[in-house]
Amino acid sequence: MKNHLFLILIVLFLLFIPWNAIAQEIPELTAFNQTRINYNESGMIILGSWAVGNMIWGGIGASNSTGQTKAFHQMNIYWNSVNLIIAGFGFWQANGEIANSDFFGTMNSQQKIEKILLFNAALDVAYMAGGMYLKERGLRLSKDKFIGFGKSIILQGAFLFTFDALMYTFHAVHSKELPAIVQQMSIHPNGFSMNIPLSKR
Repeated sequence: MKNHLFLILIVLFLLFIPWNAIAQEIPELTAFNQTRINYNESGMIILGSWAVGNMIWGGIGASNSTGQTKAFHQMNIYWNSVNLIIAGFGFWQANGEIANSDFFGTMNSQQKIEKILLFNAALDVAYMAGGMYLKERGLRLSKDKFIGFGKSIILQGAFLFTFDALMYTFHAVHSKELPAIVQQMSIHPNGFSMNIPLSKR
């Protein structure tokens, strides 16, 4: 009975809520979105710096080594060529995004970045597992190239997992500011208003 009453109340709320008001922009969300964008830009700079550093290190190392060490450095170059492209594209996207103050847009963007980072972290674990398998196969078959490639993939996967985990933590902590913003919002027929407490003197 209580469940049915709760559902009826939800339906009534959905019927009478002023959706045009919710679609309006909320200026207080602009700073929240700008922080999310700044996190993404900084993350892509870090990823790009890691990629460039590894490619330089890999180029020097590959030209001065042989066997599994050479293979290790070669894979670092291959892997970070892709990282550099991802970092460049990601920075371009973040840099081109304008911090808006739309409520639904804010919620969607925040949930999207968190889901992407969690998915990436799962992929990173798969990368490390694949690297371990390749390394083990190389040891069994006495293939230096497999061993070197495997070690490189383990290293790159570990870095990416740490990177994605830290990025997710920053975004997740940042998202906890949303409830405080929402609590200050009041919906009325003409739109949103913010109940901002005045500081006491």
